[in-house]
Amino acid sequence: MSNEFQLFAESRSDMGKGASRRLRRLQERVPGIIYGGKDEPQMISVELRELKKALETEAFYSHVLTLKLDGTEVQAVLRDMQRHPAKGHPMHVDFLRVDKTHKITMNVPLHFTNEESSIGVKKQGGEIQHNIAEVEISCLPQNLPEFIEVDMAAAELDTIIHLSDLKLPKGVELTQLALGDDHDQPVAAVHAPKVRASADDEDGEGEAEAAGEE
Repeated sequence: MSNEFQLFAESRSDMGKGASRRLRRLQERVPGIIYGGKDEPQMISVELRELKKALETEAFYSHVLTLKLDGTEVQAVLRDMQRHPAKGHPMHVDFLRVDKTHKITMNVPLHFTNEESSIGVKKQGGEIQHNIAEVEISCLPQNLPEFIEVDMAAAELDTIIHLSDLKLPKGVELTQLALGDDHDQPVAAVHAPKVRASADDEDGEGEAEAAGEE
C-alpha cells in the first residue's frame, strides 16, 4: 500500500512530565516515541496542528505512514495515542517501525455496505445490528487495508454474520480466528424490530388467553 500520510518529526532528549508540558504549551508539539525494528526506541515530537489534521481522516489510524525524522524517512504505523480526558486533543503518540518482511498486527475499522438494500431489511422488514466496529488483523505492511468491507446485501432476516464470513483482502488474517472456532464472534445480525416483535408477543398472549376463556 502506498504511503499517503507524512508527518514531520523531531528527536527530543528532554524527558519527564515537565518537559512534555513545556513541549505542548510553548512549542505546540506532541511528545511521542517510535520503537520496533532493529533500532532502539527513540523519543520524538510532532507538530500538534499537523497531527490533528491527519487524525481527521479515518485511514490514518490503519495506514503505513512516512515519518520524516530529522531528515530521514521512517515507515511506521500509529500504535497508540493518549488524548486529553476533557478536551480530546492528542497528548502523546506511539509509532511502530515497520518493514516489508515482517507482519504487523493492527485494528482496522469495519465498513458496512448495502444495509438499506439488504434482503432482510428491504423485503422482510428487519433491522441491522452491529456487534463490533473493528477487527484485529495480521499482515505484511504492504497488504494493510484501510478497512474491511461487510456486504449486507444478501443477509436475510435472522441472519448472523460471523468473523469467518468476512471476505478478507489477500494476505490478511484475522487474529481472533487463529485462536480457534470458539473465537468466531458475531459481527452483525439482521433481526425483527423490537417494537414489532413485542407486538407479536402480545398478540400471541392475547390469543392464548382467549383460547383459555373459551
